Amino acid sequence: MGGTWTHDDALTLVGNALEVSALVLKSRGVDLEAREIVDLLTDRVLEQLRDTVPWRPGAQALLRDVRDAGIPTALVTMSLRRMADAISEVAGAAFDVVVAGDQVEHGKPDPEAYLTAASRLGVEAGDCVAIEDSEVGVAAAVASGASTIAVPSHLELPASAAYTLWPTLEGRGVADLAALHARRRAA
Repeated sequence: MGGTWTHDDALTLVGNALEVSALVLKSRGVDLEAREIVDLLTDRVLEQLRDTVPWRPGAQALLRDVRDAGIPTALVTMSLRRMADAISEVAGAAFDVVVAGDQVEHGKPDPEAYLTAASRLGVEAGDCVAIEDSEVGVAAAVASGASTIAVPSHLELPASAAYTLWPTLEGRGVADLAALHARRRAA
C-alpha cells in the first residue's frame, strides 16, 4: 500500500475491533476506506485459514475436553462474523454461540461482546470462564465479570489480581477451569 509498517506496529492492533485497526492503517497512509481495509484484511486471513489455523498449544485439546464435559461454549472475537464462522467450522462447530465484532455496537475492551455471549448461552457472565490473548480482550472479559484467564500470544501481559495468567493452555483441562473459577468466585 506504499507505507511503512513494522512488526511493532502490528502488535498495537492485537485484539482491537477491526474498525479501530482500519483507522490506524488509514492514519499510516493506506488509501482505502475503513470498510475496504477490514474486508481486505478479512479476505486475506480467510485465505490463510484454508491452509492452516494457528492454534495455540493446548487450545484444541482444552476445547474438546470442555465440549466432552457438556459445557456450553462461545467464541467472542472482534473479527467479522464471516471469519468467526470459518474458525468455528474449522474447530468442528465446537461453539454453541459466536459473537463477532460486526455484531456488537462496542468492541473490546468494552464488555458488550462477552455480555452478549453469556446472554445467548442463557447464563450470567459471572458464571463464565473467558480465555483471552490480548490486553483489550482481557479487559473486556474482566469487565464482563467472567473469570478471566490471560494466555498471551503476541504481547506480554502483566500479572494482575483481576485475572489469572497462564503461559499456555497445554496440559489444561476442565478441572483446571473449574478450580480457577471456584477460586475467583470465592475471592
